[in-house]
Amino acid sequence: MKKIVVIEDNAEMCENIKELLELSNYSVRTAKDGIEGLQLIEHVKPDLVLCDIMMPELDGYGVLSYLSKYPDTRGIPFIFLTAKSEKNDFRKGMSLGADDYISKPFQQKELLDAISTRLMKKAQLEEIIHSSNQLSELKKTISGFSELKKLVENFETKILEKREYVYKKGDVPEFLYFLESGHVRSFRVSEEDKELVTEIHGSNHFFGYTELLSGDNYSEYSMTLEKSKITCIPKSDFENLLMQDRDVSNTFIKLLAGNVIEREKKLVTLAYNTVRKRVADSLIKLYENYKFDSEDVVEIKVSRDEIASMVGTATASVIRILSEFKDDGLILSKGATITILNAEKLRNNHY
Repeated sequence: MKKIVVIEDNAEMCENIKELLELSNYSVRTAKDGIEGLQLIEHVKPDLVLCDIMMPELDGYGVLSYLSKYPDTRGIPFIFLTAKSEKNDFRKGMSLGADDYISKPFQQKELLDAISTRLMKKAQLEEIIHSSNQLSELKKTISGFSELKKLVENFETKILEKREYVYKKGDVPEFLYFLESGHVRSFRVSEEDKELVTEIHGSNHFFGYTELLSGDNYSEYSMTLEKSKITCIPKSDFENLLMQDRDVSNTFIKLLAGNVIEREKKLVTLAYNTVRKRVADSLIKLYENYKFDSEDVVEIKVSRDEIASMVGTATASVIRILSEFKDDGLILSKGATITILNAEKLRNNHY
């Protein structure tokens, strides 16, 4: 049974909501103001919070701002209940991370639908994150296969300079690529000639296997971010290995499924996260691809345009947000080099 905390200072309204939700098979606890609500949330650990805006002691904005600061509570779906409908109130709430608004008076179905939708989206996101974590482990495991390592050693490597294409959209797949050093980005180009980065590949990553296995031509572009050393394994050798080694074939099947999950996760991010959060997430993704085992401070060489294509926003917005991160002491930037100073705070940046 899903747990919901309702924070509402109007006793009659609060009781009506509680009765409606309990009849809909939710476990409901109530609080009459923001302070009491925060104490209840800490104790109950609810699946969702319904909260009025205008309350004594601590208003709804204060409650949401407090919850967003802590890992245990920042992910709880939060719906405002409000009689106020001015646009600036909606904007303030959404900038703090609210998931939805319900204006009073409301229909019962409207409230129940909003709750159901937010709980479903949370469950989907948790599944995506769980699967994505599993995918990260798979990517680490794949480089440990002795047969794959042996296969890589049998072929000559080539050196590509910065911004050289590994392959282009429409090319026929002929190789499995293994990135020995450097970084490669895969991206798509819209009809308006805007780029959207789909993946950043770091050292010891295999890439280019999706179309190789499906038999389709490449649907996106792949280009080096810096001087890179790449081993090209012919399609026939890769297919022979898949046929001979069940562990290898199973792993690539899981990686293919994981690609779908990662794309879904990115769509969720683009749909629900603020631009600031998306820039922070993109920097963390680059940080994880560039860092070595025990490094905390990491230098990344990437243009503002390339970050914008990862985020799916205008370059000017990226420049503004990077300047804010610099002022906050999270990064340093000089030319095309960005130094991550505090990855943990950047990772926990939620709005």
